[in-house]
Amino acid sequence: MPAETKTTCPYCGVGCGVIARVDDHGKVSVKGDPDHPSNYGRLCSKGSALSETIDLDGRLCYPEVDGQRANWDDALDLVAKRFSETIAAHGAGSVAFYVSGQLLTEDYYVANKLMKGFIGSANIDTNSRLCMSSSVAGHRRAFGSDTVPGTYEDIELADLVILTGSNLAWCHPVLYQRLAAAKAERPAMKVVVIDPRRTMTCDIADLHLAIRPDGDVALFTGLLARLAQSSAIDQNFIALHTEGFSQAFAEASTLSFGDLLDKTGLPAMQLREFFRLFETTEKVVTCYSQGVNQSSSGTDKVNAIINCHLATGRIGRPGMGPFSLTGQPNAMGGREVGGLANMLAAHMAIENADDRDRVQRFWNSPKIAERPGLKAVDMFRAVADGRVKALWIMATNPVVSMPDADAVEAAIKACPFVVVSDVLRQTDTARHADVLLPSLGWGEKDGTVTNSERRISRQRGFLPSPFEAKPDWWQMAEVGRRMGFAEAFSFPSTAAIFAEHASLSSFENNGSRDFDIGAYAQIAADDYDALSPSQWPQPAGSAPQTTRFFGDGRFFHADGKARFVAVKMPVSDRTTTQFPFTLNTGRIRDQWHTMTRTGKSARLSAHIAEPFAEIHPRDANKIGVSDASLIEIESSHGKVIVRALVTERQARDSLFVPMHWNDSFAAKARIDTVVAPLTDPVSGQPASKNVAVAARPFKASHYGFAVSMAKPQHLEAAYWALAKADGGWRVELAFDDSTQEWADWCRATFDIPLEVEPLGYADQTSGDLRLAFFDGDRLIAALFLARQPVAVARNWAIAQLSASHGNMRKRFALVAGRPGADTPDPGATVCSCFGVGVNQIVGAVRNGCHSVEAIGKALNAGTNCGSCRAEIRGIIDGCLATAAE
Repeated sequence: MPAETKTTCPYCGVGCGVIARVDDHGKVSVKGDPDHPSNYGRLCSKGSALSETIDLDGRLCYPEVDGQRANWDDALDLVAKRFSETIAAHGAGSVAFYVSGQLLTEDYYVANKLMKGFIGSANIDTNSRLCMSSSVAGHRRAFGSDTVPGTYEDIELADLVILTGSNLAWCHPVLYQRLAAAKAERPAMKVVVIDPRRTMTCDIADLHLAIRPDGDVALFTGLLARLAQSSAIDQNFIALHTEGFSQAFAEASTLSFGDLLDKTGLPAMQLREFFRLFETTEKVVTCYSQGVNQSSSGTDKVNAIINCHLATGRIGRPGMGPFSLTGQPNAMGGREVGGLANMLAAHMAIENADDRDRVQRFWNSPKIAERPGLKAVDMFRAVADGRVKALWIMATNPVVSMPDADAVEAAIKACPFVVVSDVLRQTDTARHADVLLPSLGWGEKDGTVTNSERRISRQRGFLPSPFEAKPDWWQMAEVGRRMGFAEAFSFPSTAAIFAEHASLSSFENNGSRDFDIGAYAQIAADDYDALSPSQWPQPAGSAPQTTRFFGDGRFFHADGKARFVAVKMPVSDRTTTQFPFTLNTGRIRDQWHTMTRTGKSARLSAHIAEPFAEIHPRDANKIGVSDASLIEIESSHGKVIVRALVTERQARDSLFVPMHWNDSFAAKARIDTVVAPLTDPVSGQPASKNVAVAARPFKASHYGFAVSMAKPQHLEAAYWALAKADGGWRVELAFDDSTQEWADWCRATFDIPLEVEPLGYADQTSGDLRLAFFDGDRLIAALFLARQPVAVARNWAIAQLSASHGNMRKRFALVAGRPGADTPDPGATVCSCFGVGVNQIVGAVRNGCHSVEAIGKALNAGTNCGSCRAEIRGIIDGCLATAAE
């Protein structure tokens, strides 16, 4: 009987429950857990494809020192020795940890304890600094604690849901489906989307506010001024439970309606309608994500939103409140253990002497960090200038994800001692490590994570530990022991770490702090193994229950009151004559972070297989860029080359480029090399959504597309983008030199034996060239070249890697680049879950399927995760509009 394990998805902060099944042959399959209260059985495209991302290809198998295999004892001894020597010579501030929201809470806890309580420095920061630290700062300013007030259920109970800076349909798809289902049941529910781009989330929007970049502070400050003069204002709540309203209102009153129109870029009619909806609807939830957080005014944006909810008393009650949607699977767990450089464990404050004393006494540690440490951007600056001389990077890839990424890479490369703990051996960051430590991945490691609604869930291992890989917590505990702190780091298991973490949360608490999971302080290993998903707080003696904060008007400032924050209007337009476009970076539907996991899945690469820039048609025409041609984007920090996607979804004078592609999957597409290291002055979060850039066409002599059974090696091209495909690999190409001997180029790139001769043709007039290499009946590789972007049917060409080509007619059809009548081209993939292409959907529409539901019945498209439903609806509308002309 196949074994099943209940675990938790390792992607976004929704925290979906997953059931993993391992059959008698070791094959893994996954499905959504119908009993998990975050997703009730739903999974997005990434979660559905988890079993396709856990192979051992590319794994870091054993410890390495200076590129050579080492044993664990020698590697850990070296790490402990070099860190201890560096501290002795240069002080505790000369070492740093850079960790990740991909770590489990138990990993995070050990890292924080070692650095802050025993090394005595707060130089531990996390890639969560890049996605949600402005929310942390805003919460602490307003509430006196980093508390998310509500629950996912509030999104379904609300009568008005505001999504600001959140492409919910692609970035939190399961929550989007919950919202869409609630709206379908209650059509009177209103949804407002605030985003410069028209994203797929707008499919369910009653109102889309195409706001100017960083116009959110002005929008919500204007809303506060409007509310203060309306019956929606809750004077009683303000008087009894808050401080600072008069100052916040005075600042808001300085903004005229004309100023508001200018700073938001919104039509007066839309502004008035948004204000009316908020004013007249009691049950309002405002969900916000990276479009709010990733800003030089991110903390003020968060507080501007919270101000509106405090002013109306719409917080902490069913269907009401501000809601931070967390980006990573355990960013919340990291916040709980003090994973950020300016926090202490259990939501205690590093700047508070009583909290420092309390944590030090609990840990019985020789010292405690006395001041905040270096936040991410400042940390890598300190690495660059030599202040940090020993750096340990865990479960993250900052050479791709940090702003000014080339400078970050140079800093890491020059650092005297760098340790990297990772799953993969070759990442953009791992290549610069002095010591590489192999970690366990999803399906192997064991611990807990906390999602956006404060729900703690178990990640359980169901696969054996491969090669010599070890848990991250074990690696850090062993280094702590070797540094002389054996008693404090003698953890026998993750259960023991979790119990200590829970004990600290309740230590001298008495309700004075929000985070309390004392109910688990004495948890036994068997109970930990069986732990069900539950929200915190869970104080000792309490039964698991769903909890909201602040509905009773009690907050965590010393006087028990919330704080209004008088926010200032930011400088929003950073463009210049030299850099006239505003760059916005973000995620796409089927990829995750820097693609070290999702890049392994052919299914997840089928929807969008290469980096791109969305650009408005008028802007494209102005700079001479055509759809599917290449575009070069440059700032004062770096440049990238990506594919142009010309679309009216994109606002004028702006570009959108996804943040996922790294040097393993594209020639020059690390978009964060272009992003300036500009940060929010309160949170330290980088401003990744508003970057001044220039854009121009990239001139190529030839464009190419290739498929290959073998992974291409040493790609020599001005532009290339590589993606996993069924049966092999696909490559998009561009060359600035047309004098290649193309058969030789293919042999070198695709590892084709010399004796294999190509079948093909070349047209000197048009510049078209086709080459295909066969080994018996199997296609080894094929290359298609043209002077314009190659128009070959890509999904059909990829399918030829798995087809038999004993028939010469099929071989010639491949060289011609056109499928025969017996092998129709499905077109570009729309539904990743079922591999349904645009041509198939168009055909179904022509056959009478005029709704998303009808397409689902005919093709299954859109019936699993639902992330593609908006795209399907757009295709249907386009077909019907064309037919009506």
